[in-house]
Amino acid sequence: MAALQGRHALVTGGGRGIGRAIAAALANAGASVTVVGRSEMPLADLVAKGEARGYIVADVTDAKAVESGVKQAAAARGPFDLLIANAGTAIAVPFAKTTPSQFRDMFDVHVLGMIHPVQAVLGGMIERGFGRIVAVASIVGLRASPNVSAYTTAKHAMVGLMRSVALETAGSGVTVNAVCPGYVDTDLIRGPLDRLVERGTSKEDALARFTSRVPVGRLVRPEEVAEAVLYFCSPAAAATTGATLVIGADGA
Repeated sequence: MAALQGRHALVTGGGRGIGRAIAAALANAGASVTVVGRSEMPLADLVAKGEARGYIVADVTDAKAVESGVKQAAAARGPFDLLIANAGTAIAVPFAKTTPSQFRDMFDVHVLGMIHPVQAVLGGMIERGFGRIVAVASIVGLRASPNVSAYTTAKHAMVGLMRSVALETAGSGVTVNAVCPGYVDTDLIRGPLDRLVERGTSKEDALARFTSRVPVGRLVRPEEVAEAVLYFCSPAAAATTGATLVIGADGA
């Protein structure tokens, strides 16, 4: 029997990139997956391809929309056992040029975007004595990086939130952990890479800007992040909470 058979999983930011890889991996492990995103088309495509059972069209920064969607999905497919807080975006701006609204936007997406789904499912998890919450954070949630101060601040807050909730739920049957990848081969990275090439940088030199501090010397594949998430959701990780797992970076 698949390790996650009978478990209902909620994956935010599930329509593309890392989130889509996580949804597919959870489904392959036997979970019934509900994906969340702002655009219906990629979510519906996941369902059509059998990589999810259902979807919620909602902005994770909207608490009421998330709560309503979670209630509807739970009524249709059962209460949630697993939550992967993956929704996110990034900006690269020097601190001196970063506006307060840009800091606020990063906080809203990464921190409130984690708070809202966690609060929507956590009570039920505690009542049932089982739950797995995994935050997809970033290596910059553990160390600083130049020109991404707003993103770094939000990811640090996301890791801190994970650790706080882990302490509050310790012994309840709910575990809360974070995966902290380095640069992942998704549109968030491919866009800047393409722009560097358009400005005259060779493909090799452009890629080296992102991989020079990566021990394996390449971008992380979304599927590799998904495998780390699977570990935290698995029975083997029942005694692991408040932990961070670095993928494709040199640590903090």
